Amino acid sequence: MPDRVIVYVDDAAHAQQVLAPLFARDAAARTQWVLVACAPRMTHRISKWVSHSARENWRTKWAEKLFTQMLPVLRAPAGAVTTVVAKGPLAEFTEQLQAGHARAAQVVDARRPKSDAAPGAPGALGSLLTGLGLWWVLALD
Repeated sequence: MPDRVIVYVDDAAHAQQVLAPLFARDAAARTQWVLVACAPRMTHRISKWVSHSARENWRTKWAEKLFTQMLPVLRAPAGAVTTVVAKGPLAEFTEQLQAGHARAAQVVDARRPKSDAAPGAPGALGSLLTGLGLWWVLALD
C-alpha cells in the first residue's frame, strides 16, 4: 500500500523547498500525493464588489495555476496525485481527507509563513506608510 501525503500549499516555490527532503527519498515515486491549495484570504469587504461565484472562479483559477507549477515537481504518475482546493478550517478539512482510510496520511504544511514581515518587506512598508498617512492627517487637523 503506497504512503499518503497531504500537502497544504499556497506558494509553489516555497513548497518545493519544504518538500525537497520528501522528494529525495526513494518511496516518493510510490507516494499518493494529495495537494491542497490554500488560496489567499479575501477581506470581508470584498463582497461589496465581487460576487460569490466570481470569488469561487478566481479561487479555482488560482489553484489551477498553482497545481500546474507543482505537478511537474512531484514527478509522480498521474493517478498518484489528487488536487483539492481547501474550504473551511484546515483541521476539519484534514479530518475529512483522512476519513475512510485505514492508515493516517502524513500531513505537510508547505504554506509560506505569514510572519516573514521583516523590515523592508512589503507588509512592513505598508504599515509604515499607513502610520505616516495617519500622522499626516492628524497633523493637518
